Amino acid sequence: MTMPRMNVKPARKQFDKKKTFTRLIKYLFHTYPVRFVIILICIVLTSIGSLAASVFMVQIIDNVIYAGIEQGFEAVKPTMIALISTLASIYVVSIISTITYQQMLCTVTQGFLYRVRTDMFKNMEKLPISYFDRNAHGDIMSTYTNDVDAIRQLISQSLPGIIQTLVTVSILFVVMLYYSIWLALAVLVSVYFIFFVTKKVGGGSAKYFIKQQQSVAKCEGFIEEMMNGQKVVKVFCHEEASKKDFEVLNEELNHNAYKANAYANMLGPIIHNIGNVLYVLVAIIGVVLVVNNVPNFSLRGFGTAEDVSFNLLPGGNMGVALTMGIAITFLGMSRQFANSFNQISMQINAVVMALAGADRIFELLDQKPEEDNGVVTLVNCKIENDNIVETEERTDHWAWKKTNEDGTISYKELKGDIRFFDVNFGYYPDKIVLHNVSLYAKPGHKIAFVGATGAGKTTITNLINRFYDIQDGEITYDGISIDKIKKSDLRKSIGIVLQDTNLFTGTVKDNIRYGKLDATDEEIYKAAKIANAYDFITRLPDGFNTMLTGNGSQLSQGQRQLISIARCAIADAPVTILDEATSSIDTRTEALVSKGMDGLMEGRTVFVIAHRLSTVRNSNAIMVLDHGNIIERGDHEALLNNKGTYYQLYTGAFELE
Repeated sequence: MTMPRMNVKPARKQFDKKKTFTRLIKYLFHTYPVRFVIILICIVLTSIGSLAASVFMVQIIDNVIYAGIEQGFEAVKPTMIALISTLASIYVVSIISTITYQQMLCTVTQGFLYRVRTDMFKNMEKLPISYFDRNAHGDIMSTYTNDVDAIRQLISQSLPGIIQTLVTVSILFVVMLYYSIWLALAVLVSVYFIFFVTKKVGGGSAKYFIKQQQSVAKCEGFIEEMMNGQKVVKVFCHEEASKKDFEVLNEELNHNAYKANAYANMLGPIIHNIGNVLYVLVAIIGVVLVVNNVPNFSLRGFGTAEDVSFNLLPGGNMGVALTMGIAITFLGMSRQFANSFNQISMQINAVVMALAGADRIFELLDQKPEEDNGVVTLVNCKIENDNIVETEERTDHWAWKKTNEDGTISYKELKGDIRFFDVNFGYYPDKIVLHNVSLYAKPGHKIAFVGATGAGKTTITNLINRFYDIQDGEITYDGISIDKIKKSDLRKSIGIVLQDTNLFTGTVKDNIRYGKLDATDEEIYKAAKIANAYDFITRLPDGFNTMLTGNGSQLSQGQRQLISIARCAIADAPVTILDEATSSIDTRTEALVSKGMDGLMEGRTVFVIAHRLSTVRNSNAIMVLDHGNIIERGDHEALLNNKGTYYQLYTGAFELE
């Protein structure tokens, strides 16, 4: 039985932006703690440099220009030199800080993304098969590409820009309060409107940017599926229907992207025009205060013109009346203040997209790895004086190794005795597909499963590998419950040829060696001969060094299957599972392969799933399944004599399908 596709994904948890952002920053800080702090310090210094002109403009206008007109140039020359020197020093520090954090940011960004991708892949490799049944592969790929790229933009561009802007705004507002609280209050009113607009318009933009990210994943998943199934699409002339299906997904993406960018494109101009209104407002208020000589209320001084308390910035002996220098400088600061908020608003969308991507990445990282509570391991061994002795050398003899509660170690020779005891299993808890399955396979026996598609044949072999865990009953391997055996060691002892052949990008030799990474070339050639793949491989352009791509698309289905069989042969596992291993091979080649496989299977436990009943005639036992139940069992002759379901299948009275 083939695992049913779980198209419906479990409901996603609610997207918590604050929690995701906090986790992302912690992740970033723990990756590069020292560099992260240095970057923050450099950003602050850069922000101070960007404000230097605004802060010193008051002093230059009032203490140099106006004072120079009244007192003469020579009188203000020392002040001018001191101000320019200080300003130049600040700019030099700012330039060095900018270069430092930009260069360091490149290292931090790429290093952080390297760690994220590594952690994602490591965790993905530990996930159970069921995760990949529930999630579209294109959707998972989108996490590695679009979501990771969104985080790259956040770390390398948006986050530094936002931090720098927030520091700039904070310092600007303190400076404004220092010079004139009246004008600062006018700026504060504009801030209220900016926040109001950002919340309304920016909130809508953020919502649709999240939807856009999800739509991109759907589109990529559909495109990948269509690319993989392009032959099927063309054979059944499904091109137009595929286009319509894609247009639906593409229209959804287009709608979400349009809405997201429409909101985003409105936000910038609105805030920019609020800044223009603020500029005019500050100009009018400033002129009124200067012309009418209205007492200035600021952190720099209170009361009379002689009171110069709180004089924190250079050149403060100016009294409390609003000067032309302060009014002119405020115009520049108000413009810079509004532009700073405009820059933040432009980054909001990138931040939201990055947080949506980070949420999907964390969702993958938070997936629970495949549980493995096994304590029994598989080791190479040799027999000395009727005792099992563990050895690091590959001896082609294996034993199960168990550490007992008292600390002693016991060994049990691997023989390949696999038994099912009243096993019940369902891919979903409420839908059981195997019912009270009991069977045994003695060492060296060949057990065959026959039955219609969906009867439960492949499901049984998936349980032997522990791709899925049973709901009830027990499966033992050499008398050991398989849930006590470490999954990696269990699977190491089982060779398998799957119904769906998967070849990886690499040479033919690399693909065969996948079954045994330390295999020599001679072992590869021997395995190819056993699988009857040697002849056709040597006729390829580069023989065993021929590069395969696209799941071996340049080979026929039968040739791909032969390489898969060779991969299983080289693993030389004590137990072998052949899931429709010869389904894509012609009858003549099947006979040759079967002969070679007989040599491979000698002395090993073999489970065979086949539609061609001619391939299971020499099995020690044949299990006939129907809707998850074993309805008949026995060897070929016994089942024919019973004249039941197997007899009718074999004689053609019934079809397997």
